[in-house]
Amino acid sequence: MKPVRPENAGIWHLYKQGGITPAITSLFNPGSAQHMAYIRSMMKEQRKQSLYEIGLEDMEAVVFDLETTGFSPYNGDEIISIGAIAVVGEQVMDSETFYTPVNPKRKIPEVVVELTGLTNEAAASATELLPALSDFMDFIRQRILLAHGSGHDKHFLNAALWKTSKTSLNHRLLDTMMIAKWLHPGSRSLSLDALLDYYEIPCINRHHALADSRMTAKLWSLQLNEILSRGVNTLGDLYSRLSVYG
Repeated sequence: MKPVRPENAGIWHLYKQGGITPAITSLFNPGSAQHMAYIRSMMKEQRKQSLYEIGLEDMEAVVFDLETTGFSPYNGDEIISIGAIAVVGEQVMDSETFYTPVNPKRKIPEVVVELTGLTNEAAASATELLPALSDFMDFIRQRILLAHGSGHDKHFLNAALWKTSKTSLNHRLLDTMMIAKWLHPGSRSLSLDALLDYYEIPCINRHHALADSRMTAKLWSLQLNEILSRGVNTLGDLYSRLSVYG
């Protein structure tokens, strides 16, 4: 069930929704407090979900990617863009996408500007982190998350959620890199570029968060056919196969 965004929430309502942090924040910035309360209520709802029996063939998921200023969210690096696209089973939902640049409140290194195409000037007028996260959570709702090399994205997303809302990601997450490791043991490279080449998926606008999400979604679609052909039909079955890879 999709949580309802709080509107015109008073301090007591915000306390019940998200705890003392959004309640106190509401005294200074009511808009931010509502975003925080919404994110926290979303995480609370997610903890109630038991998804292991869901069938992969018609599983609703969101493939996402983050672009960042560097590699460590705990040493000052920040998210600069969030991209995502919905999938249902093997079908990539091209009409259901999400993208937003995010103001990192710091200078983007030149190498990252060259890689992503996102300039410091564009980032300076981009969406603030908290409303960007709130909009992203509204997009993904309670669906399964998919990413390639998910450790990087998960660390940054958790750091951002904790910094803004004092909560952590509770969504089930699948990693197309780990799936490739299981499907193709002994592969020399499991990078997104290598797998796009292996599956003959056109590489277009690499290192743009939405474009990378779209290409990863196409990768998942092809991987899913292989997964099902091996008699793995539920999310729980797939997690069991992947558990040996940590």
